[in-house]
Amino acid sequence: MSDYLQSLQECLTVMASLRGLEDELGRAAERCAASLKSGGKLLLCGNGGSAAEAMHLAGELVGRYKTDRAPLAAITLGTDPVIASCVGNDYKFDEIFSRQVRALGRRGDVLIAFSTSGRSANILEALKAAKEMGIASIAFLGKDGGAALALADEALLVRHTDTARIQEGHQFLMHSLMDLLEIAAAKRGLDQP
Repeated sequence: MSDYLQSLQECLTVMASLRGLEDELGRAAERCAASLKSGGKLLLCGNGGSAAEAMHLAGELVGRYKTDRAPLAAITLGTDPVIASCVGNDYKFDEIFSRQVRALGRRGDVLIAFSTSGRSANILEALKAAKEMGIASIAFLGKDGGAALALADEALLVRHTDTARIQEGHQFLMHSLMDLLEIAAAKRGLDQP
């Protein structure tokens, strides 16, 4: 089997495994919808490709996904290079997200963290800060979930060892979350542009 076909087969296997996450995804969507309905916001974070996924989700929330609707409040943490370099220099890289959670987060918000390993120190610190502040958390995780699995209120775990396959699973789950949020937005009156 060629490398291409092997990768395709692994991707299809990962996608099929996501059937088991329907309940977790529904609970995650409900947490997000309830937060947005009550005037809360979604704080998103990740490193590298996972940062790109966090930014992608924020774009779908604030901008447009499939329907014209009011923008939904979302902020991607770690995207301001001045804040990132300041916190990294004056404190440590591990605190880049947690300091922003503490600065911007409020009870009723939701932290959404992306980590293919569940072991990134700055993701763990952000999840801890959210828990201390009474902010609900959702983690898109991979492999065995790492330490983040126990810290998150809801976990969407793609059980695979390859980062690319995990990120493909995360992207499907992220789009499925958006489908549910747009349905919830219409039902809860958040859909008017």
